[in-house]
Amino acid sequence: MKNLLSNLKIDIPSGIYLKDPESSDLGKRIIGNSIVLIEEIGFEKFNFKKLGQKIGSNESSIYRYFESKHKLLIYLSSWYWGWVEYQLVLETFSIQDPKEKLEKAIEVVTRTTQQDNNYGHINEVALNQIMINENSKFYLTKDVDTENKEGYFLTFKRVVRRLSEIIEAYNPKYSYPLTLASTLTENALHQHFIKSHFPSITNCNDLITPTSFFKSLILNTLANE
Repeated sequence: MKNLLSNLKIDIPSGIYLKDPESSDLGKRIIGNSIVLIEEIGFEKFNFKKLGQKIGSNESSIYRYFESKHKLLIYLSSWYWGWVEYQLVLETFSIQDPKEKLEKAIEVVTRTTQQDNNYGHINEVALNQIMINENSKFYLTKDVDTENKEGYFLTFKRVVRRLSEIIEAYNPKYSYPLTLASTLTENALHQHFIKSHFPSITNCNDLITPTSFFKSLILNTLANE
């Protein structure tokens, strides 16, 4: 199963990009180096001119792939959630016990990211940091409804639905599986942010992980229904 997934291309909604960056070496360098640069300087200071300088290419060449840095950020978000979805499939498909499957799913979504060598041009650890630090910028825009209708957030929504199905399998009587699943995916990133930047307002630390917190929260919530 792992070998199968390593050969799969993560499916990104085509409307996000003008030219598929996976189709060329330049496109892959654009994606790989944009992750490194955004993680280094932040999205606000990031622009295509700086990216062009980093990859040794004209700024105009980047615009052949993405019409704006916002679209590039959405691409990175879509790739991240597609990668998380593959991990969910890989690590839960053979688990039959509903509680064990739910615990593994929570772990996949909330754990500290490790480098995955299946995608050599993408630094998943740096991308995870971008998701933690820049997450709200992907969708908190005036165009969110239009972009949603165009399918830009499909990979994120697929992860939420998969989690919702696993929650329902554990407790079919629970009334809010989608709400709980979307709360988990969003707040896992937020709790990692809080842990790094506002440690005085969280119990998570080097010993207590966000994974431990969310397992406790979700399993206790479902047990009391």
